[in-house]
Amino acid sequence: MSHVFPRHTRSKLATAVAGDGPYVIDADGKRYLDACGGAAVSCLGHSNDVVREAVKEQLDQLAWAHTSFFTSEPAEHLADMLIERAPKGIDRVYFVSGGSEATEASMKLARQYFLEKGEPNRRHVIARWQSYHGNTLGALAAGGNRWRRKQFEPFLTAAMHHIDACYFWRWAQAGETPEAYGLRMANQLEEKILELGADSVAAFIAEPVVGATLGAVAAEAGYFTRIREICDQYGVLLILDEVMCGMGRCGTLFASEHDDVRPDMVCIAKGLGAGIQPIGAMLCSAEIYSAIEQGSGFFQHGHTYLGHPAACAAGVAVLQEIESNDLLSNVNAMGAKLMTALEARFGQHPHVGDIRGRGLFLGVELVEDKDTRQPFDPALKLHADIKKRALAGGLMVYPMGGTVDGQAGDHVLIAPPYIINENHVGEIIDKLDAAIDGALDACKAA
Repeated sequence: MSHVFPRHTRSKLATAVAGDGPYVIDADGKRYLDACGGAAVSCLGHSNDVVREAVKEQLDQLAWAHTSFFTSEPAEHLADMLIERAPKGIDRVYFVSGGSEATEASMKLARQYFLEKGEPNRRHVIARWQSYHGNTLGALAAGGNRWRRKQFEPFLTAAMHHIDACYFWRWAQAGETPEAYGLRMANQLEEKILELGADSVAAFIAEPVVGATLGAVAAEAGYFTRIREICDQYGVLLILDEVMCGMGRCGTLFASEHDDVRPDMVCIAKGLGAGIQPIGAMLCSAEIYSAIEQGSGFFQHGHTYLGHPAACAAGVAVLQEIESNDLLSNVNAMGAKLMTALEARFGQHPHVGDIRGRGLFLGVELVEDKDTRQPFDPALKLHADIKKRALAGGLMVYPMGGTVDGQAGDHVLIAPPYIINENHVGEIIDKLDAAIDGALDACKAA
């Protein structure tokens, strides 16, 4: 009998024992093509010796030193590498252990920044419905997924507010262009700021490409340009959550590069450690850091494993692997081939409503009626059956429910390692096709 507390008490999980490139191998020798990176994490696959050796070497030299006493060479090196590649104006890196810690740190820093500046009234944070920013209470409150929020609602702060997601395929008005729709959605931010009080909003947080809760939905062209204008006009900080979509996943190291937008803070994790070590980071502008430095000098926040040397050594090695092997070129090339293959196989499928995404961060949305975009009955749990059938067939994908409003809607998120080739693309398509068809047949028989 296991004494592990699993994610789901009724799950009967295989035991993973080894990795081979993009495959995970269980105790029975079965191979699973990891077409989701676990949760868009394992960007280098499951057998990268270079990163593993870098971690081992660091452990042999120094395992850990608390950051209230010391910095470390790997932390300094990784911070330098990230700032050299970060969006313009970003100047400092605060290392944490994962994505929820990164977004939590960003919101606390936003609040303290304005306190240091003598603007204590700035106490509100605006996010978007159907967003996801993590599972700690602050991050969960900012997140806009109603299903995740519901049972913890009494714990969630009223300082978090939401506007609509930028989700053109589902919510655009008849005849509305993508650009006009994006502008209309962005202007909701200004409306919300004025509703709350122009001097009371500290930050707006958003994913450049929404991952788990919407299934790789990118904002329309011009959306983030307008968002930046609004933030500048009202003195609001722009926080970009790139925990899932960043670190090369969308074809550029920082996902915001595609939108050419200047954030005040960026949150990263997942691909930064490639699953080999837990690591995340909150990056902020020189202006924000300077307010703390010239004010109290102390960011009133912290975790035990900040800047863990072994984790930072992994991050250095991951970035070096991505660049020395030109993996971003492969992300874009294989992403294009995977998108083409998805459209060829599912584009005319009567129950596939939309196929979207960037790089190796793609989503397939399933609908009961393609013309009306009517989702399947949530009680059918279509997404869960697809995951189960895909896994049985040796394929790991990331299906989720609640795509439309946190309750109804089903999508499949596809986020394979950056090292995949054309043969893996074909395997993904064939195995996903079988899983989707099997699950749909079961729905019709229900």
